[in-house]
Amino acid sequence: MSAHASYVPIDPNPQPPRERFPAGSCDCHFHIFEGAEHFPYSEPRSYTPTPATLADYRAVTGALGIDRCVLVHPSVYGGDHASFEALLAANRDWMRGVAVVRAEHSQDDVARWHALGARGTRVNALYAGGAALDDLPGIIAKVKPFNWHLQLLIDVSATPDLAAKAADLGVTVVVDHFGHLAAARGPSDPGFANLLALVREGRAWVKVSGAYRVTGTRGDYADVRPLSDALLAANPAQLVWGSDWPHPSIAPPMVKDGDLANLLIDWVDPVNRKRILVDNPTRLYWTD
Repeated sequence: MSAHASYVPIDPNPQPPRERFPAGSCDCHFHIFEGAEHFPYSEPRSYTPTPATLADYRAVTGALGIDRCVLVHPSVYGGDHASFEALLAANRDWMRGVAVVRAEHSQDDVARWHALGARGTRVNALYAGGAALDDLPGIIAKVKPFNWHLQLLIDVSATPDLAAKAADLGVTVVVDHFGHLAAARGPSDPGFANLLALVREGRAWVKVSGAYRVTGTRGDYADVRPLSDALLAANPAQLVWGSDWPHPSIAPPMVKDGDLANLLIDWVDPVNRKRILVDNPTRLYWTD
């Protein structure tokens, strides 16, 4: 196994949650890895993913009741969007995308991705291969004409002011994975408190996704529940859900997709669940 390898087999038999998701539900965060023989991985990168195809993902959407999805360009492809473009072109009826605009990309690239269904760009401050934080002003200048949002993979406890600074640049901000802080820090963490204020004001969105990335237990995720409750109390109209499938770069054992879906069912009432799964993604990704 190479220094890059982080293979954890995907769940071959995804199980449905206790309640099927409502019609029109959207998975707002997933990746596809067809294998390096189809789309080579970049250097540097932080991990080498287990192959996870669109057919594999379709088994998950069928089990959970997902009708729409948002493909997020992963860091392992660097600036090469060949896989991203091919997937969006073949699935225009039910898929949107979040690209990774970097310094070497032109506004023509952004226009091409927009035509395919991309509606945002991701800046990844946690893994090698993502766009650099120093490039933020230039990236925003390229995507603003298309009304794209800026998706941030950051630890809000480590960079407590970054989301607000990005929002001050006049772009819609979306923060991944509960803010990617250790759940034990709790809602009173200064960075998370800042994020809550942005959500409350409607200046930022948060993906309630990847609970296994922030928990200290990877069991019942009880330590993540206070983060979820605080976000829901702040502004449920600014939250979206993502599976984070196929859960790349995690230690074994592999998480179960039905179990992750059950967290949303357990933590969120039916009215707000429909907002998070159906209404909010429509506002964020399905506007032209």
